[in-house]
Amino acid sequence: MSDSVLKDTKAKMQNALENLQRELASIRTGQANASLLDRVTVDYYGAPAPVNQLASISVPEARMLTVTPYDKSSVDDVLKAIQMADLGINPTSDGTMIRITVPQLTEERRKEYVKDARKEGENAKVAVRNIRRESNDELKSLEKDSELSEDELKRATDQVQKLTDEHISKIDAACDDKEKDIMEV
Repeated sequence: MSDSVLKDTKAKMQNALENLQRELASIRTGQANASLLDRVTVDYYGAPAPVNQLASISVPEARMLTVTPYDKSSVDDVLKAIQMADLGINPTSDGTMIRITVPQLTEERRKEYVKDARKEGENAKVAVRNIRRESNDELKSLEKDSELSEDELKRATDQVQKLTDEHISKIDAACDDKEKDIMEV
């Protein structure tokens, strides 16, 4: 019975880590990266759609992105959505393609992005700790219902703690890598 709780716990913690990695990918580093536009949604025929589903995004140079919408009539909508996303970038359009030059980051802006990355890391740690608490509560209720012995409960909670420690160290490593990325000139 405790095995299913542990499997569930591991899956939820892994999900929290993947979520963090997606959030960190969308934080600018001064280099062009297609994931910069991951959060941008376009109002496409009355329904919100992510830019990466409506256009091909490529990185021809280190500090430039090109966005080529599949439907040429949606170029203006995509351009407007990128401008409204408040990413600190200024896209330009030639009618068929959108070019985005990623400006060099200032030291102050880099420090702000590091703070943002740390905040996302802290949110992920909180999520992992909440998952640990829920799992431990579930294990205790199993013991209360006499489905687990005291020894099994102790072993299972130790394994939950190991999973927690493992995922928190992965979160710290991801945040450290992102910080190096951001601070690299």
